Amino acid sequence: MSRKALILGISGQDGSYLAELLLSKGYEVHGLIRRTNQADNPPLLFQDGDLGSKPSLQLHYGDVTDGQALTSLFLDVAPDEVYNLAAQSHVRVSFDLPVYTMMTVGLGALHVLEAARQLNQNQPVRVFQASSSEMYGKALQTPQNEATAFNPQSPYACAKVYAHFQTLNYRQSYKLFACSGIMYNHESPRRGESFVTRKITRAATRIKVGLQSKLFLGNLDARRDWGYAKDYVESMWLMLQHEVADDFVIATGSTATIREFLEIVFGSLDLDWRQFVEIDARYFRPTDIEMLVGNACKAREVLGWSPETTLEELAALMVAHDLELAKQELRGHTGSENGSSGNLVG
Repeated sequence: MSRKALILGISGQDGSYLAELLLSKGYEVHGLIRRTNQADNPPLLFQDGDLGSKPSLQLHYGDVTDGQALTSLFLDVAPDEVYNLAAQSHVRVSFDLPVYTMMTVGLGALHVLEAARQLNQNQPVRVFQASSSEMYGKALQTPQNEATAFNPQSPYACAKVYAHFQTLNYRQSYKLFACSGIMYNHESPRRGESFVTRKITRAATRIKVGLQSKLFLGNLDARRDWGYAKDYVESMWLMLQHEVADDFVIATGSTATIREFLEIVFGSLDLDWRQFVEIDARYFRPTDIEMLVGNACKAREVLGWSPETTLEELAALMVAHDLELAKQELRGHTGSENGSSGNLVG
C-alpha cells in the first residue's frame, strides 16, 4: 500500500514541487486549498506541471485557521505524513496584516499540530513544519545554525517563532514526530510575483520585450541566502524519513545582495539594470534585516542533503521561464491590436 501525504499549502511554490516529488515516489497525495475562484480549476494550481490529471492527487477545500475542520480532515484522510506549508508568507505584507499573519502562520500551525496529535492516537503520523530564517532577524551570530537564538523583526517572523516552539512543544510533550525545517530564502519560476526575485525576473524580461519601462524596488543592499525551491522540498521529505524527529537549517551557505541579483538577471538579458530600476520608499520594511546566511552542516551530515543549484543557475531558470511568459504576453497584446483574440498571459 502506498504511503499517504497531506500537504497544507499545496497550491504555493513549495507545495507544488513537493507534490510532484511525492507523486514520483509513489505517494497518494492530498492537498488543502482555500475556496477561491482560482481553486475551481485544480490544474491551474501548478504552473508548469501536470498534477491536475494525476489520479493519486486529491484536493480538499479548507483553511488552517479552522481547527475543527482541519482535525476532521486529518481523521478522514489519515495521512502518514503532513507537510505544513500554509501561511501568509510575505514579510512586508505582515506589517500591514499582523493579525491575519498570526492567524495563518502561528495559530494555523497550532491547529495542524493539534489535529496531528489526535490522529496520532489512532495511527503514527509525522509532521513537517516550515520554519523560516526570518526568525533569526537581526542575527546574533553569522552564519546561523540550529542553536542560534531567534531575534525576530517582523510580525511574520514572530508568528513563525511561535509556530516553531509549538512544534518543539508537541514533540517533547506528546511524543509527536514533528520536525521544523528552518528554510532560508528559496526561489523558482513558481515564486509569487510580489517576492523580490520573481518581481525582478518578471520585470527584466518584460522590459526586454518592450512591455515595461521601469522596476520599483526598496532596499537593494539586503543580503540573503538564496536557494532553489525544488532542491529545498527534498529536504522536507528527508526530515520525515529520518529515524528521529529534529530541526534542521536548510540553506546554501552563500549570500548575494538584491543589487547583485539584479546584475545577474539584467546582465543575462544584455541590459543595464541601472537604466530601469528606481527606489521607492513604499517597498522598505519598517524594520529591515541586512543579512541572513545559514549553516546547513547538520542537514548535510544527518540527512545527506545539500543544495544542487547555484544562484546563477537559479536565475537562468527563472529568466528563461519569464522570458517565454513575456513573449506570450507580447503576442497577446499584438493579437489584440490586430483584432484577434490573443491569449494574454500574466
